[in-house]
Formats: sequence, structure tokens, C-alpha cells
Amino acid sequence: MTESKTILEIKNLNASIDDIKILNNLNLTVNAGEIHAIMGRNGSGKSTFSKVVAGHPAYNILNGDIKFKGNSILNLEPEERSHLGIFLAFQYPIEIPGVSNEDFLRLAYNAKMKSLNKPEIDPIEFFSYITKKLEIVEMDPIFLTRNVNEGFSGGEKKRNEILQMALLDSELAILDETDSGLDIDALKIISKGINELMNKNKAIILITHYQRLLDYVKPDFIHVMQKGKIIKTGNSELAKELEIKGYEWLKDEAEI
Repeated sequence: MTESKTILEIKNLNASIDDIKILNNLNLTVNAGEIHAIMGRNGSGKSTFSKVVAGHPAYNILNGDIKFKGNSILNLEPEERSHLGIFLAFQYPIEIPGVSNEDFLRLAYNAKMKSLNKPEIDPIEFFSYITKKLEIVEMDPIFLTRNVNEGFSGGEKKRNEILQMALLDSELAILDETDSGLDIDALKIISKGINELMNKNKAIILITHYQRLLDYVKPDFIHVMQKGKIIKTGNSELAKELEIKGYEWLKDEAEI
């Protein structure tokens, strides 16, 4: 049996924003073929974790390390991390007036191709390519002509994020509360897309408050984050326990 390839390794990571420490000795290892879910109360550090891994410039790394496929990425810019194979789906996708979805997606795709020393594709080739990806999230091609996320419903914005994930074909996808604000139909579509994009060479980290996403996308590990660190790890049963008990019963573990 071959040993799984480590995609992401976080060691004793401490990070702050505006001189407020958010992450506290955070440790996490994610291997290829694994889906991890990170749960926790608001303010526990979940979104900070995702932004720090993606390279958000507002956060200051105090100490520790983030390794992607064995190499430290602390000194890399966000776009360099993206080109290496890290994707972050935002909790609140922003609107970009005046930029069509098709142009935005094509430029993102070609930027990655350029970084890999592969040929860029023209608009006609791209339309053929992206149309196949649209089927994954059940989006009509008309969405390509609209400005990025402008006038999109919450569900459409989140589907657009998964479309980007499909397009960039990243090895590590971090999905920050992709399930928030979704009705059951949109949740099923997005979950189907996530499952379709997952394979043995990739890894996914789901950040969520709720059990319901995990009914459709089955994680291998569930981590509970409090006070900027992971205080408990379990299997899918842990999410069901949290749904019933909440987080109060873990208070003592957070203080250890």
C-alpha cells in the first residue's frame, strides 16, 4: 500500500491581524485524497486560517510554517500560491462591475497556464472548455456574459466559486462556508460539484458551522477549532454530536 502524499502541513502556526493574535499554535496535516471539515463558533479562527493559507496580506505570521507539497509557502504571494494549486472559495464572494464572468475566468485560467509554461487559449477555445465545466454546477452559459457576481443570488455566487474551482483544477481547495445562505436545492448542486471534483490526488478543506453540508460531502476528518487552534478531531460522528450538543461541552479542551 502506497503512502498518501502530504498536500498541506501546518506546524505551530501563530498569526495576527491589527496586533490581535487569532491563530495559536495551529497544527494540521492534510493528505491527498482526504476531505477535512473545520467547525467552530464564530470568532474561533476558521476564516482567518483559510485566508492565511491563501496568503491574505492583512495577516501577520508570528511564527510557525505552512508547507504545500513539502515546501514552505510563507514568502509566496497569493497569486503564486494559487498557481501552485491552492484555491480559496470565499465566504462572501465579491462583485466586480464591468468585468464579465467569461473574461474573468479566462484571464484566471490563462494566468495559471502561463505560470505552468503551458499555452494560453483564446476566447473561442475557452468558451468550449468552460461550457463543459458549467455542467458540473448546473449553470446556464448566460452566466458567462454577466458581470462577475453582479446581481447573482447567494446560491449563484457560491456556484460560481465552485465553477472557478473546477476551472483551475487545484490540488487543494479550501471552501469557506460555501454552504451559508443556500437553500436545499443549491446545497445539493454545490455538494454534487464538490464530490465530482474530488479525487485521490486532491484534498479539500470545508469550513462550516453546520452538519447539513457534511450530509452530502462526507469528510474523512472533522476538526473543531476554538481560540485559534484545533482542540478536537474526529470522524463524521463528531459533527452529529456537535449538532446536538453545540460547542460548550468542549470548553475544557479549549483551555488545555
